Amino acid sequence: QVQLVESGGGLVQPGGSLKLSCAASITFFTYYIMGWYRQAPGKQRDLVATITPSGRTNYADSVEGRFTISRDNAKNTGYLQMNSLKPEDTAVYYCKLYGTKLEYWGQGTQVTVSS
Repeated sequence: QVQLVESGGGLVQPGGSLKLSCAASITFFTYYIMGWYRQAPGKQRDLVATITPSGRTNYADSVEGRFTISRDNAKNTGYLQMNSLKPEDTAVYYCKLYGTKLEYWGQGTQVTVSS
C-alpha cells in the first residue's frame, strides 16, 4: 500500500523558514511527478509547486522566489523549502505523487505563520 508521510510543519513567525518533507513508500518513485498543495480554512486546495522526474519545477505566483521544491529519488523523498513566510501562507500542506493514471496524497501537515 502506498503511503506518503509529510513532516516539518509547525508554527513560525513572519519572515521565518520551514522545510517540509514528504517520504513515499512506493515503487518507482522516480517515475512520478511530485506536487505540493495547500488548503487554508474555508478555501479550496491550491497548487503550490511541482517537480517532474527530470527535475523541472513550476511554482504558483504567490510563492515564486520564496519556496523551493526538490526531490531525492534515492530516498523516495520530496521537499519544500519555504522562506520569507507570510501569514497568508498559513494552511495545511499536502504532497501528491501522480502519473498518467494514478495519484496519491499524503495526510497533510499544518503550517502556521503568526507572530
